Amino acid sequence: MTPATPTNITLDQPARELVINWADGRECRYPLGPLRLACPCVECRGGHERMGSQYDPRRLSDLIPTREYEVERVEIVGNYALQFIWNDGHNTGIYTWDYLYRLCPTEENHA
Repeated sequence: MTPATPTNITLDQPARELVINWADGRECRYPLGPLRLACPCVECRGGHERMGSQYDPRRLSDLIPTREYEVERVEIVGNYALQFIWNDGHNTGIYTWDYLYRLCPTEENHA
């Protein structure tokens, strides 16, 4: 099991956050608004040429939503990712474990 393997995933709607406990013992709390803005899909990234880790947001706190986002449903994709169905109708982003692990807001204090 790699560090970027979740051991528990909780969608805490009242707190408006996704909580992931990772295999290395880290707990990450992702605010839903910035997580929606960090969507890794081609539509949100602005084209195929803006795909890949070099275009990943460095910090979720840099992403300031102009509206509130809620998750209508979250689904596990295979054994490698999550897919969110957002209240704005968006549902094409596949958030891999590695991507979510890198976005962990807890790490912002250590960057």
